[in-house]
Amino acid sequence: MFKPTIFLISLLACMHADAQIFQRELGDYDLKLGTSPSRSMAQGLVKPSSSGSFHGGLDLSHDSGWYVGQWTPSMGLSPSSNLEVDSYLGFKQPFDQTLGYEVGMIHYSYPQLDTLDSQEFFGGLTLLGSRFGAAFSNDPDRRNSTLFANLSGNEPFGIGLSLKYTSHRLNSPVSIADGAYISTFNDWSVKLSRPWLGIDLNLIYSDSNLNGSACSAYSGHNSQCDGLLTFKAERSFY
Repeated sequence: MFKPTIFLISLLACMHADAQIFQRELGDYDLKLGTSPSRSMAQGLVKPSSSGSFHGGLDLSHDSGWYVGQWTPSMGLSPSSNLEVDSYLGFKQPFDQTLGYEVGMIHYSYPQLDTLDSQEFFGGLTLLGSRFGAAFSNDPDRRNSTLFANLSGNEPFGIGLSLKYTSHRLNSPVSIADGAYISTFNDWSVKLSRPWLGIDLNLIYSDSNLNGSACSAYSGHNSQCDGLLTFKAERSFY
């Protein structure tokens, strides 16, 4: 079990919280240092998130396809937050403009908490412009297996389609109101997206196989257990 080198990312604690990335080429290496995530993994399935006022990290990649980095979603500087350090290692290789693959792992650690570290293994494939990903995480309280597909290689009427399905297995079953226990559940989401006048329009439907009183045991990726239809309009100003 390795421990992350926290001093590498602690340099970012004094940086302003606005998103920014500093990039520099060092021979065959490309170094990125910033307060916004510089990489998504498994062809877009695994994306670092920011949960604290101070966050940042570094990413170092080589021309051969290897990359390594650390990302800290929260520096744990406020009483309501805890330090989290995500260290990752991966290999990404395109065969040509239409075919490529990626494999790697992430190690999640929480130095301020008496909790076990967790790991996530991931892989991705790019085929004719579409992206497919899979990830397996072994957390202290559960195991999650996720499949992802972004069919951007074939967009009828300019509409993109993304699908995500996750199976959750809890280490300790959760008791619900009727006396039953929930140890496994699944959730999924479908997203339709289309750019319009510089605005990203997204229509998202999410659901799970739990309903009624069983929803008290839900703790998946979606914002709620039951079916939910969400419309989002986003515009980037920089």
